[in-house]
Amino acid sequence: MDLQTFMNDFMNKDDLKLLTKDASLLFGCPAMVVDMAFRAVSWHCPPDFDDKPFRSSIERGSLTYETGSFLIGTDAQPHDVTLADSPYRRRFSLLVTGGVPVGYLILVDVAGTLDEVDPGIFSPVESALAKQLMLETNRGSSMQTTEESVLQHLLEGKFTDEEMFELQAATAGLKYFAPRRLALVNMELYRNTNWTENALKSTILDFFPMSKPLIHNGSVLFFLNSDPDMALFRSMSSQFSLRVVISEPIPRLFRLPEAYAAAQALMEVLLPKQPRPFAVMYEPYHTLMLLRQLRNAPVLPAVRALGERDREDDSLYVLTLYTYLACHHSLQETCERLYTHRNTVLYRMRRIREDFNIPIDDPDQHLSLLLSAALTLIRLGKEDALMPGTESTR
Repeated sequence: MDLQTFMNDFMNKDDLKLLTKDASLLFGCPAMVVDMAFRAVSWHCPPDFDDKPFRSSIERGSLTYETGSFLIGTDAQPHDVTLADSPYRRRFSLLVTGGVPVGYLILVDVAGTLDEVDPGIFSPVESALAKQLMLETNRGSSMQTTEESVLQHLLEGKFTDEEMFELQAATAGLKYFAPRRLALVNMELYRNTNWTENALKSTILDFFPMSKPLIHNGSVLFFLNSDPDMALFRSMSSQFSLRVVISEPIPRLFRLPEAYAAAQALMEVLLPKQPRPFAVMYEPYHTLMLLRQLRNAPVLPAVRALGERDREDDSLYVLTLYTYLACHHSLQETCERLYTHRNTVLYRMRRIREDFNIPIDDPDQHLSLLLSAALTLIRLGKEDALMPGTESTR
């Protein structure tokens, strides 16, 4: 097998399974193509190839969450992984077409010769596999009526008509599926090189038997039929090094994309601020997320000027103003929340009144001042002051 033969088959045969076999022969090692949900789409290996992770992935029809955890959050550069339950090194490469990631190519370096392959061969092979995977995915998407495919299509916004969604849901066995909430799980901290057993998925199903876990956009999603036991979530988060956001209640399944988008937005806010495992509910962050959507709204000129002073001098006048207003004008509580001496807080408040002519204690101005101060904190990159305490699990 040579590259020209591979490209001829790509141009003339329209068959991902054939291209995967060609890639396997070209690189001299077992090969597998998976989609972005980590489902095994096509593969090829010698009949006598005995490797537990490879065989179990074929039998399951997908990679384990353990495997996926090594792909989530990685860049587009190929990378190698050695497993605890396999003697062979694996090469993972992202398959991208038109700038859109569509899956992964996994090569099992049985003979230890992949480092000797001309690097220029990988790119055209991966590009062709990506295009073929995209073609076959789009070709079969309208015919898929499994539970997971319908939920994936719903999350991707492919159902604009609720009646059509309900018809597809009923066909897939989801007619009576009415989850209360969605759990969004980030696995970037989770690392487990034992890829034969799907330990994380099994644990989720043990804790939440009807939760229908699936992979979407690099995260694990599963559904809750009741309000969550946060102690249970914190235990699971700690055990597997997970960061979890639990959505607001979902009024009906068709509204799932809204709950997912809100939970994902909160996850993106929390990830750089919380490097350790955590499990949180969305509701305590509702105000923060609403304010982030309003971050470009006008604020009172005097508070804007106060923010400019903070930006220039690295001072804390806006934070002091916001905290004082949020504490209902309690000087003691303001000092405690800021961990700042009473005299320092009094000095700042005097400057706020005298230098910026801000009526701190005017009840008619309270709401406008509080909102302006909150939006200014977000613009200054100090939104941590608006966040509830996120309970780390470690």
